[in-house]
Amino acid sequence: MNRPAPVEISCENMRFLITHNPTNATLNKFPEKLKKYGVTTLVRVCDATYDKAPVEKEGIHGICAGCTCFD
Repeated sequence: MNRPAPVEISCENMRFLITHNPTNATLNKFPEKLKKYGVTTLVRVCDATYDKAPVEKEGIHGICAGCTCFD
């Protein structure tokens, strides 16, 4: 499946990276992409579509905004 490229948005001293929601099948490269952009906190705004353990193992903190993903 062709996924859109990540989009980075900056506002004052904050940076946001908008990405697609990965699946367990596409998760193998996701933490690598997040680290490339310097992501330290991942905020999900949709229900979980992948196992959070590989992302957290890479030191990226997970927060859930309005869904049931990082319980």
